[in-house]
Amino acid sequence: MASSHGCSPLFSCSSCLLMRIPPSSSTAHLDYPCCLWDRMGTRDYNPKQMAIREKVFNIIISCFKRHGAETIDSPVFELKETLTGKYGEDSKLIYDLKDQGGELLSLRYDLTVPFARYLAMNKITNIKRYHIAKVYRRDNPAMTRGRYREFYQCDFDIAGQYDAMIPDAECLKIVYEILNELDLGDFRIKVNDRRILDGMFAVCGVPDEKFRTICSTVDKLDKMAWEDVKKEMVNEKGLSEDVADRIGEYVSMQGGQDLAERLLQDPKLSQNKQACAGLTDMKLLFSYLELFQVTDKVVFDLSLARGLDYYTGVIYEAILSQTIPALVSTPAEQNGADEAGVSVGSVAGGGRYDGLVGMFDPKGRKVPCVGVSIGIERIFSIMEQKASSEKVRTTETQVLVASAQKNLLEERLKLTNALWNEGIKAEVLYKKNPKLLSQLQHCEETGIPLVAILGEQELKDGVVKLRNVVSREEVDVPRADLVDEIKKRTL
Repeated sequence: MASSHGCSPLFSCSSCLLMRIPPSSSTAHLDYPCCLWDRMGTRDYNPKQMAIREKVFNIIISCFKRHGAETIDSPVFELKETLTGKYGEDSKLIYDLKDQGGELLSLRYDLTVPFARYLAMNKITNIKRYHIAKVYRRDNPAMTRGRYREFYQCDFDIAGQYDAMIPDAECLKIVYEILNELDLGDFRIKVNDRRILDGMFAVCGVPDEKFRTICSTVDKLDKMAWEDVKKEMVNEKGLSEDVADRIGEYVSMQGGQDLAERLLQDPKLSQNKQACAGLTDMKLLFSYLELFQVTDKVVFDLSLARGLDYYTGVIYEAILSQTIPALVSTPAEQNGADEAGVSVGSVAGGGRYDGLVGMFDPKGRKVPCVGVSIGIERIFSIMEQKASSEKVRTTETQVLVASAQKNLLEERLKLTNALWNEGIKAEVLYKKNPKLLSQLQHCEETGIPLVAILGEQELKDGVVKLRNVVSREEVDVPRADLVDEIKKRTL
């Protein structure tokens, strides 16, 4: 039964919470100003935008399938306790649904925690899966940067007990392939390891209980200068300046396999078992990445932290080098954007989370997992900008069935039906006697490449006049050969 807001009772208030629309007995006649949509952190997509999105999704899904993944789905909401305690300081961004006297529920924050819950509930120990679905975050929207409160994630994960770093290397290869195929410009993939971070914090003198909160602060180095990060560590997190300075020496380091080898000889890190295990795996990871021919884009960066609590090993993040012009923005965003454009930032991220499944298993049985999430909205912002001056087809229609004379509606409908039955994507105008010029103009406006023209003479001769809309070339095709001819010209 629907509520007065047009929602089910379960969601009667959650939609108002998500959309920031005051509850009302009737919203049918409200005029929503554009700025409301900005504040909501959501957007509508027109047919051109959806065509671009579909292209991006197809490239990503094709890559996932090429690597042998199967797909699953899970509910858009979870028990609140399922999501609690998994995201560190980002837990405050979870959307809670209104308590209606039953279970406490929350909208999913990502696809990783629901995946881990799915594995535990179904006692699955091995799977390579992808999942594309919407997630929700009560974040500050930044429309120009592709940051929304409701957005798609495209996840690829490998669950199972395998030899070290082989699945991890494949996840990085997938990021490399997708970003190359999407042709988004120059990018780099930063890698690190939570064990290296924890070892680094330990040898620098960070108290054990502060590891996660300091990790969240280090994670801000891609958005803040080191001095600001240090100030937060000292003034807000309670570290001494000496400890913060020692962290600063490490997080400035970048390199490749050579850096891992050098750090294994570091007087302090070499004495920490966690750090040594992470550095040894990092060397192994780079050896596999070299076999996969992706090391030209991968950099070992000790400043990469990724603040989510569930990571246990290798972590990575893909960053685009370019900026993009502002698309649609709020006044606050316009004040912060320069004339050259805005930085897109991270477009993919992930890592290893070997302990997450065990949190949902009654006996605490662990399933090692590693995965990556593609930031589809940020990628789409770039693709949309690139296509802004291009004509993008929003349909896949191969042919329009037209007539040159009056009183041929039945013949047009019969031919259209015959083409549909043969799998041809065909259209017909919904008028009894449309002018031929109007039919041709419809093709030019929508990008339909072919017109199948019927006339009295063509009906007598058993042919159809097939016209190329662009070249205007016409050829008479026997009815029996029409399907093959259309396929030959459009596939």
